[in-house]
Amino acid sequence: MEIASCTLCPRRCGAFRDDTTPGGVCGQPALPVVARAALHHWEEPCLSGTAGSGAVFFSGCSLRCVFCQNGTISREGVGQTVSIPRLRAIFRELIGQGAHNIDLVTPTHFTAALREALMEPLGVPVVWNSGGYERVETLRSLEGLVQVYLPDMKYASPALAGRLSAAPDYPETAKSAILEMFRQTGPYVLEDGLLKRGVLIRHLILPGQLEDTRRVIDWVAAAFRPGDVLFSLMAQYTPQPGLTDPLLSRRIYGGELRAAKAYLAACGVTEGYTQDLSSAQSAYTPDFDLTGV
Repeated sequence: MEIASCTLCPRRCGAFRDDTTPGGVCGQPALPVVARAALHHWEEPCLSGTAGSGAVFFSGCSLRCVFCQNGTISREGVGQTVSIPRLRAIFRELIGQGAHNIDLVTPTHFTAALREALMEPLGVPVVWNSGGYERVETLRSLEGLVQVYLPDMKYASPALAGRLSAAPDYPETAKSAILEMFRQTGPYVLEDGLLKRGVLIRHLILPGQLEDTRRVIDWVAAAFRPGDVLFSLMAQYTPQPGLTDPLLSRRIYGGELRAAKAYLAACGVTEGYTQDLSSAQSAYTPDFDLTGV
């Protein structure tokens, strides 16, 4: 597989990437690099269920947030290159273990390979678990192959997105991407408490950024009607080693979380999930030790 001039993500860096040659902002080759493939119990209840989500963690990332809790794989590139037949086998192995879905974590830069790997239906929903920084054109190439989209909506402020993710275009890019995701899936469908189809939008509350959280909630409330999408308000922000930005030096306060929850309810966004402060712990980050690869 060869990508002569990569434009898969919004950075459109034009890098050359083949099976083994890493390149571009993501720093990865064209074939998928996987750091872990295992049942994962820390997604939202409609994804984890009782048996777990079949999470496949890919290495590299085109967004590169300075506060990333998966920095071992997003920045350091820990992982092993796998062929497309091996990736399909990993999917089948996870399903054999009882996975409710196949959860593709940070998959965008491997879209070309994943399209091929997903051509054969799996019998369980495929979850596209991304930072929300997606090109609409790339998402359109996945239509019919992905049943559940799980994007972040990280920021409403271009300035904050520029400071923390070097992507001032993030807010408008993510909004367009999420609308395309919804166009593909339509309103969410739950069966026996499990998400079979639809969009679940995540937002991580950052310390001192309550106003940005409110603006994210405003957009979701304006863009979607009740019954359209699920929303997950996350409180698990944990300062990572090596952070130098003083904005990110602490966990969020209880008052910030209470205020965010109250605003969410006042805006009528009631379908989804909210974390409590106990979620801010390292146990939520798995070991990227090539399990299942």
